[in-house]
Amino acid sequence: MDFTFSEEQQAAAEAARGVFADVVPDAVPSPALTTGAVADEFDRALWSRLADADLLSLLTAEEYGGAGLDAVALCLVLRESAKVLARVPLLENSAAMAAVQAYGSPESRAALLERAGRGEVVLTVAASGRTGHDPAELAVTARQEEGEGTDWILDGVQTAVPWAYDADFVVVPAHTPADRTVLALVPRLHDGVALGEQFSTSGERLGELRLESVRLAARDVIDTEGAWEWLRELLVTGTCALALGLGERVLRMSSEYTSKREQFGFPVATFQAVAVQAADRYIDLRAMEVTLWQAAWRIASGARGALPVSGDVAVAKIWASEGVRRVVQTAQHLHGGFGADVDYPLHRYHAWAKHLELSLGPAAAHEEALGDLLAAHSLG
Repeated sequence: MDFTFSEEQQAAAEAARGVFADVVPDAVPSPALTTGAVADEFDRALWSRLADADLLSLLTAEEYGGAGLDAVALCLVLRESAKVLARVPLLENSAAMAAVQAYGSPESRAALLERAGRGEVVLTVAASGRTGHDPAELAVTARQEEGEGTDWILDGVQTAVPWAYDADFVVVPAHTPADRTVLALVPRLHDGVALGEQFSTSGERLGELRLESVRLAARDVIDTEGAWEWLRELLVTGTCALALGLGERVLRMSSEYTSKREQFGFPVATFQAVAVQAADRYIDLRAMEVTLWQAAWRIASGARGALPVSGDVAVAKIWASEGVRRVVQTAQHLHGGFGADVDYPLHRYHAWAKHLELSLGPAAAHEEALGDLLAAHSLG
């Protein structure tokens, strides 16, 4: 078996490292010192560089100007972005584009994919539901009125939509009277659409999306069975990649600091208690990595397994949530008071880690989902 990445996947990661090389985590005010958002919008200059490097269209087919790569390549790029806390909607935009390409109407693909790949249009996804704990697809209703054509009418509220104020379109899961889930491509500027300002632990501005009798044409609604589940699995897996990249950078910061910080005339990194804690966090990261690639490979290849792909995604998110939390907590401990210094970037990584830990469900939620899968599928 060959576990190495393909040349194309490695090239995407190398291009990402080049683009993110000059990005500094403290380019915006500290979330610890800011009552609102740390910035009015995401990093548009970085977004343009990503577009120029063809990293916004990794999953898009060549006919739409993309690279035609897979979820593994996307996760490699997301991993690099998290190391510098890149303030761009790379995950949401890429996942939404992939869903439009795989399940959207020809009109939607023609209107959005090439422009989004060039950075001219920004897409995001409303995936947190009404409260952040309930299923996202139950927070909004979608119905087609009889005798009035094929338009869809949407009503409901989605909370904590990332980059909502910067996006041109929000992909919104909604449930129908027939108990099916559809995906609606909702323009941010549209009759019946309103946003309420919210803030994440990382200091980024989120949006509470309110939909009141929002009317959309049939071409802007994806009603293919399984489309939302596929999109959510890609989002969760991408979140795991972000957690991995962040955790790797934090462990490196801890290693560099403890190697220089001396006590009793010796670097604290040479103390057994410090070395054991760092080793445990290294094991966490390797577990996060192997479960991430398993989930990304299942999504990319469509390979069958003992459990549906959602099982591998749940395992990856369990490790990502628990692992990234332990990594940043240990880093804070090993840095001592220096870790809380707002002039040092570690506290920013801690804030982002907490956001990633809870995004799209904490470990407990995915443990419950995994238990349900194990109960429903015989592994014998």
